[in-house]
Amino acid sequence: MDGTKRADIRPGLHVQIVLKQDQRSGKLTKGVVQDILTNSPRHPHGIKVRLSDGQVGRVKVIEAGGE
Repeated sequence: MDGTKRADIRPGLHVQIVLKQDQRSGKLTKGVVQDILTNSPRHPHGIKVRLSDGQVGRVKVIEAGGE
């Protein structure tokens, strides 16, 4: 699953995000969702989230069975 639909994302989910500084390279960072920062139901570049370690980025991959 990609991370463009807000309904697919909830706190506690394991995801891979792209950080602002990594957008050009596309480097992904793994983590657990703490907060959902995007208010709209979908976003073409991925829903913006805050991970449990405080990093903020857009969800690119929702890891299967990742709770």
